[in-house]
Amino acid sequence: MSVELFIVRHAIAAERGPEWPDDSKRPLTDRGVERFREIVDGFVWLDVQVDVVLTSPLVRAKQTAQQLSAGLPSKPPVTIVDALAPGHVPPEMMEQVTRAGRGHHRIAVVGHEPDLGELTAWLLGTRRAIPLKKGGACRIDLDTLSARHGTLSWHLPPKALRKLGR
Repeated sequence: MSVELFIVRHAIAAERGPEWPDDSKRPLTDRGVERFREIVDGFVWLDVQVDVVLTSPLVRAKQTAQQLSAGLPSKPPVTIVDALAPGHVPPEMMEQVTRAGRGHHRIAVVGHEPDLGELTAWLLGTRRAIPLKKGGACRIDLDTLSARHGTLSWHLPPKALRKLGR
């Protein structure tokens, strides 16, 4: 059975700096939470169905994943996948996503740039990263989770997703 893989970049987070010396603990801003709520409404308008949300362990990604799950009608469970944290290469990311997503056919992954853009390119068989803006998302259809080459179904910036949800 085919797999719908939704790749989602975390929403707007607090800026790096002295207030957040540990980058892994930077939370979403109030504006990021508000805007991502509108983005999730866009997902609902698109009739996005998700069985499980896999997320980076960093606070801003976990908050984004929890908000995505809470806003979808199916309220899919959220699972932390360490390889979705910054600094992992696409094969490693997909190995852990495949393990965590086993048995599911509609999977959302929430993480960070530039890694998600590189993962997207790798899954599509292109050389150049396909970047995602904060809160942006794409859907890649794969024959199986272990398939290397998928088909890009859609790639939407956050502004478009927000407009769809209105």
